[in-house]
Amino acid sequence: MRKGNFFRGLGYLAEGFRLIRQPRLRLFVIIPLIINVFLFAAMFYFMALGFEALIALVMGWLPDWAWLQALDWLFWLLYGVVILLVMAYGFVIVATLIGAPFYGYLAELTEKYLTGQEISTDDNWAAIIKDIPRALWREVQKITYYLPRAIVLLIIGLIPVVNLVAAVLWFLFNSWMMSLQYVDYPADNHKVSFPALRRLLGDTRLS
Repeated sequence: MRKGNFFRGLGYLAEGFRLIRQPRLRLFVIIPLIINVFLFAAMFYFMALGFEALIALVMGWLPDWAWLQALDWLFWLLYGVVILLVMAYGFVIVATLIGAPFYGYLAELTEKYLTGQEISTDDNWAAIIKDIPRALWREVQKITYYLPRAIVLLIIGLIPVVNLVAAVLWFLFNSWMMSLQYVDYPADNHKVSFPALRRLLGDTRLS
């Protein structure tokens, strides 16, 4: 039976906004945020250059059937959504790789703030540098989990008619991946393996 409470899950969003205003936590939010702003600015720049050509290329794969051509606008929209999701998550992966050491340390500081208990003995920038190899390896595990499933969804998104459900599947899958992504930082601090984390989140969906 599925466990969890959707509204309790939504409540964590408001709790997060409250926490990031704390002085000790703010810096480790601002630095990754600046990195993300620059990366997403680059993403939109390159997307603006190549998006229309990419859409035209994909649309060229459609069979020359009259009823499909009549739905040209719908396929353009659906392909556009799929391409945007793929490109956006690709840039998120890059941004997360860069910000991973900060996020791990931010998770430690947040837990210390909430519980009053020390999570590690390091409490400075040396902790961030020390955790870079471990954080990057953890991100590699998430990427290897993500890519095969993303490729399957990408193929679904390129099949006429079947791709009508692709945008919904991408939304659900990316929501799951975002949950894995950001719950993973405190889990990693407590030495919870990535497979164990997936099982745990699978048992507590919507919360």
